[in-house]
Amino acid sequence: MEKTSTDAFPFTMNSSEKQETVCIFGTGDFGRSLALKMLQCGYSIVFGSRNPQKSSLLPNGAEVLSYSEAAWKSDIIIIAVHREHYGFLTELTEALKGKTLVDISNNLKINQYPESNAEYLAQLVPGAHVVKAFNTISAWALQSGALDANRQVFVCGNDSKAKQRVMDIVRTLGLTPMDQGSLMAAKEIENYPLQLFPTWKFPFYLSAFLCVFFFFYCVIRDVIYPYVNGGKDSTFRMAISIPNRVFPIAALTLLALVYLPGVIAAILQLYRGTKYRRFPDWLDHWMLCRKQLGLVALGFASLHVLYTLVIPIRYYVRWTMKNRTITQATAKREDPFSTSTAWLSDSYVALGILGFFLFVLLGITSLPSVSNTVNWREFRFVQSKLGYLTLILCTAHTMVYGGKRFLSPSSLIWYLPSAYVIALIIPCIVLVIKFILVLPCIDKTLTRIRQGWERNAKPTLNGERYLKQSSVHLDSEL
Repeated sequence: MEKTSTDAFPFTMNSSEKQETVCIFGTGDFGRSLALKMLQCGYSIVFGSRNPQKSSLLPNGAEVLSYSEAAWKSDIIIIAVHREHYGFLTELTEALKGKTLVDISNNLKINQYPESNAEYLAQLVPGAHVVKAFNTISAWALQSGALDANRQVFVCGNDSKAKQRVMDIVRTLGLTPMDQGSLMAAKEIENYPLQLFPTWKFPFYLSAFLCVFFFFYCVIRDVIYPYVNGGKDSTFRMAISIPNRVFPIAALTLLALVYLPGVIAAILQLYRGTKYRRFPDWLDHWMLCRKQLGLVALGFASLHVLYTLVIPIRYYVRWTMKNRTITQATAKREDPFSTSTAWLSDSYVALGILGFFLFVLLGITSLPSVSNTVNWREFRFVQSKLGYLTLILCTAHTMVYGGKRFLSPSSLIWYLPSAYVIALIIPCIVLVIKFILVLPCIDKTLTRIRQGWERNAKPTLNGERYLKQSSVHLDSEL
């Protein structure tokens, strides 16, 4: 008697509950992983292969037949082969007529073909009901389990009954089906796995521009200027000193840019006297990237903290301190203690610590696992109220860093101010505008607008107004 493998027993349901037979065309990694998962959930699996005798590494309990024999044996057929191999399906038109074909394929690049793979499959086999599904789930995700991977499965198709049958299979596997409508959505679904950080491109490009600009700006002031005027070689500053100036500048600028679109949107609403008009596309896109901008800013702030911690062990700093001590001892001179300097130094450090602490808090609460545990009012309080407090502390930290030389003419090099002075422009603009917006006379009007009031509202015959909703709501001032 043949020994039964444990792979054939279902893990998510009672083994006595027999599910329908599902056919899988293709014996690759994904087809095998999907078959194993479905066997564990009680489904009977039959593989369709061009060489049934040579098929190996298949899960125990699955039957292997030719394409034609496998197609006649099941009403649901999963196509786990690449688009360029769809040609054999035209020979199975009669066997596939009226059956549900599940297309799980992806392409090598976005918009590789004029139509989606699923639509192309529907043209090849017009008598079948094509459903797009499972293309956003990897073979590794199926093997590791739903708890260790993305649970969402996007599903679309023109036949509602066929689509419902596929969604039932998705639920049985412990995944979450997401109905995306008709087969016209297949191309968008096929593009999902090919996208490379689509919401991160703008933050990455912007942060790269800021880093490059301020790096060369600091090189001109701290490296080129000393060499031109005194022949002094200060190129070593490009390793730690200059990056430790660039990173906090980038962090502060990006943090200010997180809140700048919110105040711009508020000004637009006040100017228009309504919230029922779309914002410009650039502002919509900017507001959708605020979370990513904030996380990149947190990364730069963390680098600034690490670079600051290593300053005492730098050779240049140790040499400078030792040389200064020897000079003072030789000249029998000492520097008197300055209370004002101590206050500035301690205030600078304290503001930086508090600002970084709130910065980290903002980053933690933006994570889905954390944000899902708080209600909307709590999330808005942290991201809006504490967010502006973080911006205030970080701006004050930068101002105190300048101290008495903040706007001193002696700090100009080739008429160029210090880099941190330039970094304060956007944060100060945001804070000043926000201060004006929270004035009672302005805040009251803005609140009424966001609650639905319109300055020039004209009621129609039935007393209703056409509401053209903005694609981005300003309920959160992130």
